[in-house]
Amino acid sequence: MNDEQEKVQARIHSLGQQIRAHRIAQNLSQQRLALMVHTDQAVIARIEAGKHNTGIAKYIEIADALDAPFNSLINF
Repeated sequence: MNDEQEKVQARIHSLGQQIRAHRIAQNLSQQRLALMVHTDQAVIARIEAGKHNTGIAKYIEIADALDAPFNSLINF
């Protein structure tokens, strides 16, 4: 993995951590968030772990479900 790929991966991981922090702050399970955004719990787990890079539309859905401004998830 080159430096640019590592930087991108670090940002994807940070995004996942922000999603996780917002979810936990709202006392939501991964399963409940998954239901809210029409996906599987395993997908949410991979997103939070920074191991799944989904499309921007799904990240927006997640932000909306968490009632969080999208930019609060990408503050890195």
